[in-house]
Amino acid sequence: MQRDIVAQLQLQNPALFIHGFRRSNLAIEVVEMSKPRRHEFAASLLKDPASRPAIVYAPSRKASEDLAAELNHTLGGKSAAAYHAGLESSVREKVQTAFQSGELGVVVATIAFGMGIDKADVRTVIHTALPASVEAYYQEIGRAGRDGLPSRTVLLHSFADRKMHEFFFERDYPPATDLARVATILPDDFTALEPLARGLKMDPYQFQKAVEKLIAQGAATFDVAGNVRRTAAAKSASWRTGYDAQIAFRRAQLDRIAAFAETQQCRMAALVQHFGDTADGLRPCGKCDFCSPSSTTAQSFAPPTAEQERSLRAILSALESRSTSTGKLHTELADGALRGTTAGKDRKIFDTLLDALARAGYITITTDTFTSKDDGRVIPYKKAALTHEGRSDDASELTGVVLPSTYTEVPTPSTRKRAKSGPRKAAPDPIVTLTPAQQQLEDTLRTWRKAEAAKTGKPAFIVLSDKVIHNIAIAQPRTISELLTVSGIGQAKADTHGAAIIAICRDAEPSPSTRPTLDHKSAAKSSTVRHDSSPTSDRKHPSPNPQFGEATPTFHRTRTVEVDPAANLTPEQQALNQRLRDWRKAESARMGLPQFFVLGASALRNIVVTRPRTVAQLQTISGIGPDKVAKFGASILEVCNA
Repeated sequence: MQRDIVAQLQLQNPALFIHGFRRSNLAIEVVEMSKPRRHEFAASLLKDPASRPAIVYAPSRKASEDLAAELNHTLGGKSAAAYHAGLESSVREKVQTAFQSGELGVVVATIAFGMGIDKADVRTVIHTALPASVEAYYQEIGRAGRDGLPSRTVLLHSFADRKMHEFFFERDYPPATDLARVATILPDDFTALEPLARGLKMDPYQFQKAVEKLIAQGAATFDVAGNVRRTAAAKSASWRTGYDAQIAFRRAQLDRIAAFAETQQCRMAALVQHFGDTADGLRPCGKCDFCSPSSTTAQSFAPPTAEQERSLRAILSALESRSTSTGKLHTELADGALRGTTAGKDRKIFDTLLDALARAGYITITTDTFTSKDDGRVIPYKKAALTHEGRSDDASELTGVVLPSTYTEVPTPSTRKRAKSGPRKAAPDPIVTLTPAQQQLEDTLRTWRKAEAAKTGKPAFIVLSDKVIHNIAIAQPRTISELLTVSGIGQAKADTHGAAIIAICRDAEPSPSTRPTLDHKSAAKSSTVRHDSSPTSDRKHPSPNPQFGEATPTFHRTRTVEVDPAANLTPEQQALNQRLRDWRKAESARMGLPQFFVLGASALRNIVVTRPRTVAQLQTISGIGPDKVAKFGASILEVCNA
């Protein structure tokens, strides 16, 4: 925006100022929490009258209505109401008025709520799913505490939220190849959409989305009746650059909100830095879950266990003589001082330990970059270093170090005191007796694990622990999605070993209770399954008229049924598939990021199938935008052309 103003006014070397994004009275909490727990958490938190008035943001109309009903049951009477674009305008106005007047304590809303709302005394804002962007999140939490009094915001998220956003992104931003197909058949005269879609044999919803994107890029135009025709830009394909930039921008928004949710620093400082305020971006707020874990409401914190203490001291010892990337630090310690520990086996737990040390002020975690010698690319990574306090006696005693406990209920003063005196022992997992088929699958998985470990020269538990193998044998997953629901399997494990595990499970005979079933007609007809409920916010059946911008359909969500990544590939394609996976694994290790951030599974398979030889060909592949091409294009083409 500043650059636009400077350009429009043709200013010469103006002084630019970015300031005023800090909200000093807001205490921000960000908690990773599975979806089934979130409604219960919101109800527990809002039981306290001091937490109200409150705004709760839900990801869909149905979710907002369900949660409002639960809150009314928990809080009693008519304490909460849903608010979304699907309600009659008179109902929305009634809810808005009741909330403004104080008659209503809680509004459970989709993003349709808030424009024009200026209620000064909102004490709590809860997000029950990951927002679409940092900008949207900042605007929505900004509705709390406008009277200047202390207020709290809580963001609940998990990896499933990112996958949900990816699903809607792929649905709402068709591949550029689809837009090109539509652009070629658009007539010079205004024509109704329906016959054009039938002639192209494209799904009507996808066809309309493609037309809307072409209109947005100036490649098509419409009249008052909703008929469409092409423009000169459609013939020259000049729309492609703008569309690629739009896709890259939207993907960057998703990347940034995911990064914010996982950041290991003061929450308010992270927001201030995001908006470019470098002068104020390093000052901690002293109120968020990072700065003040003892005052949190969404999770409790406890002193480290004996094993965690040993791991924490090993990290401090490893950083005594140098600073290093967090990825390299974990790799070295997993093969050394942390071998056999949960932190050594699980990168996520290791990062939690780093977070605890940073929160106590013993280390700093910063983002740095290095330039690849091969192609000159600038690659970001996280770097850990000891502070002055990290070399003190307090650090050796781990004074002030606390770790988040698993959420079970909203912490009360009594539960917080119990947490400070020492962690409670977790109840042992129930023993599940395996069927003969499940036992055979477990044995097969152990044999495979032994061979896989031999390839890398690492202990077998680094590949998969006994407990995880047991969980897989019980679940018998047949798709990557099902594998990701197994306790102990994260995206990194699924990326590295998912295809092999699924192949083994499919070879085994699954029990009737665990085999996923599909209607035989649906299975034969296509690779999608329709669901009646939609998690998206404010969607209704697509209007055939693109006049009103982006359609808001109540949409029957389609879920792609996953298949083995190596299924139906030629031997040559299988070889390319393996080379790309090896490259992705090495690239993610260098960057200290999960593999799916480098290249998603669907994009990788698309590359394998199409095997692009040039940058132009790579840019046509679904899932590969300008940002990916700029970062990884040369390396991907080198692998493809090998």
